[in-house]
Amino acid sequence: MTTPVHIIGSYISPYVRKVLAALALKGIDYDIDPIVPFFGSDRFSAISPLRRIPVYSDGDVTLCDSTVICEYLEDRHPEPALYPHDPADRARARWLEEFADTRMGEVIIWRLFNQVAINPRVFGVPTDDAVLAHAREVELPHVLDYLESQLPAQGFLFGAIGVADIAIAAFFRNAAFSRYRVDAARWPRTAAFVERALGHECFERLVPYEEASMRVPPPKQRAALEVAGAPLSAETLGTDAPPRRGIMSI
Repeated sequence: MTTPVHIIGSYISPYVRKVLAALALKGIDYDIDPIVPFFGSDRFSAISPLRRIPVYSDGDVTLCDSTVICEYLEDRHPEPALYPHDPADRARARWLEEFADTRMGEVIIWRLFNQVAINPRVFGVPTDDAVLAHAREVELPHVLDYLESQLPAQGFLFGAIGVADIAIAAFFRNAAFSRYRVDAARWPRTAAFVERALGHECFERLVPYEEASMRVPPPKQRAALEVAGAPLSAETLGTDAPPRRGIMSI
């Protein structure tokens, strides 16, 4: 493509990470307005009515929701394919993507990462140790037991790395930011898969930008990312106003 697509959303978000990995696999350049959605302006609310990220724009369409974006990318740029061709495999890939975006998101983002990073760093709310302990000791093991039954011992789910793989793997960066690692003795397939997937170039290229974002508070992230060489957009929809949650926040 001659003109990069435009992404709105933080490098720390697993949903943004999923779309950026998909763009890398498709060979599509992008520029990014790396806002934390809680600091988005009213213009951001008009574009993303749920105040969620990522937002994608390519001059023809503007889309919200990582799954919708990935499906659009597949339709518009079918090669290399991120979804299996076989109908049954394609349906299973969509289910695993949905499981990642919903259940893994609920546990890893809103139970774990929210308690360790979002609440204290963004809203000044102390960590709820009971919620954190329940996520680590009850909810995450349930998620990992399921993944252990679904993930391959080697390689990726449907041959080459695809949307189901990147949707699942994207959340484990946030788990690592929350000081949680998969116990390889208890969940060996999952631990090996996470290492394999996150070691893929489509994720590795994002690591410097993720680390730059994590080192500073949200108002300073754009400046830190500029120093790190991120492909920043010319304009931003971020504000210095007090943070506000999306209308569907847990």
